Amino acid sequence: MSDVAKHVIYRGRVQGVGFRFTTRQIAGRYGLAGFVRNLPDGTVEMFIRGDADDVNRCLGDIGEAFAGYIRDAEIEDALPDERYDGFSINF
Repeated sequence: MSDVAKHVIYRGRVQGVGFRFTTRQIAGRYGLAGFVRNLPDGTVEMFIRGDADDVNRCLGDIGEAFAGYIRDAEIEDALPDERYDGFSINF
């Protein structure tokens, strides 16, 4: 298993549409770790860690679920951070 991590900023109409809750459900299906949270500028930030294939599938599922809402997703590689056990919504 090759652990990878991604830091993602989603732009568009991504707040107030169930984005964080749906993202947590999708990440949970793949057993991924990390967090998702709203930022003051109207974007959503996500850190996600796990098996490379599962991370990519999760990102694809999120993109499909919110295709009409996401205008842009800035996805960067990150260092796998072992602090996160499970996937949570940060407020």
